[in-house]
Amino acid sequence: MSPPFMKPPRKNPVLRTPQLNLPPSARGRVALGLTAAAAEGRFELQVCEACAAVQYPPREACHRCLSPQLKWREQTGAGRLLASTTLHHSNDLYFSERLPWRLGMVQLDAGPSVMVHLHGDVGDAPQRVRVGARLDRAGQAVLIGFPDQESVHMTDDKLLREMASDPQFRKVLVTDGKSAVGQAVVQALVKAGADIIWVGHAEPWKKVVGLDAIAALPQVTLVPLDVGNERSVSELAGQIGGKVDIVINTAEVHRTFGISARRGTDVAKLEMEINYFGLLRLAQAFGPALRGRANDGATHATAWVNVLSIYALANYPAHGTFSASKAAAHSLAQCLRAEMRPAGIRVVNVFPGPINEEWNQQMPQPKLTPAALAAAIVKALRDGVEDVYPGDIAQEWLQRWRDNPKVLERELALGGN
Repeated sequence: MSPPFMKPPRKNPVLRTPQLNLPPSARGRVALGLTAAAAEGRFELQVCEACAAVQYPPREACHRCLSPQLKWREQTGAGRLLASTTLHHSNDLYFSERLPWRLGMVQLDAGPSVMVHLHGDVGDAPQRVRVGARLDRAGQAVLIGFPDQESVHMTDDKLLREMASDPQFRKVLVTDGKSAVGQAVVQALVKAGADIIWVGHAEPWKKVVGLDAIAALPQVTLVPLDVGNERSVSELAGQIGGKVDIVINTAEVHRTFGISARRGTDVAKLEMEINYFGLLRLAQAFGPALRGRANDGATHATAWVNVLSIYALANYPAHGTFSASKAAAHSLAQCLRAEMRPAGIRVVNVFPGPINEEWNQQMPQPKLTPAALAAAIVKALRDGVEDVYPGDIAQEWLQRWRDNPKVLERELALGGN
């Protein structure tokens, strides 16, 4: 059984920060389907539509009948460990700094045999295991052999902590603590064992329900932060930017109506100012510091989380300008992810459905509670995924969007949701 992860000692400021090395990341285009599924927490393999043969490694044509009709399908990962070995030497810089490293050969019940990294709780062969796909620090999918039965401290395994972004013992910035979502995220981080949580709040003279209770938590420090003000963002980055391990951007402005139902552009400008330009300001101020600390000990800088909206995928006319601002933020977040990936910093985009808050009062149930959204964010950090769609509405909307974006657009235009 994996021992619990203990809080690392304070960093010695005299010692230099080691240079970052990432695992090998070269992949062929056909193999990126495995990575795309792992980015959302699934283990998928190609399945031949002609003969139903499961394929591994990924390929252009079926190994049994040579059909090119291969589709990615989710797998259970159940299998049997055939053999295992422990590496004590590697010429690769990434692995040479992390030896010893266990590998195993697993015969999947679905057919293929796969080489996997082994979780610390997996014993010697033969035994039943469960194979899952995770993103490594280079952002590419790798296969991991898990024990058939979960243990109490499974997530504390050295291999998983290396690939994930567990907030335990880390220092986190939550950009807006005034909203119900921001406060729920802070509470979830406290429960997850975060060491320090800086909570941003603009306009401190305004009394907000729940903020005093959040401020009373021993892990929490309120800090002035207005993402709509470049000076405010820059000053805070100068104070704590070199200490933050995880940034969670919960700041947003959400208003209803579309284009013709409201005169002028003031509201739309405000939505863009916070939802899009706010993210841009944060990325410019805090991004370089996170990249610089990407290999700074056991609790190095590790992740950036953007709370977006399922409306970013297809415009919901009843919330038209808000949808547009979130679509712009989604595009910017993809750029941020590309720039952060060489440093091993994971950018997690969260696409919730309607949240049970003031701006969704007229929306029928089901609506996502702030606590459920916060729990999904913490789980995403622990699981090391990139894209999260919490809530029934978000899951349904995602499937409809993947099936046919044009049909979804027409349904939304006719008043569907």
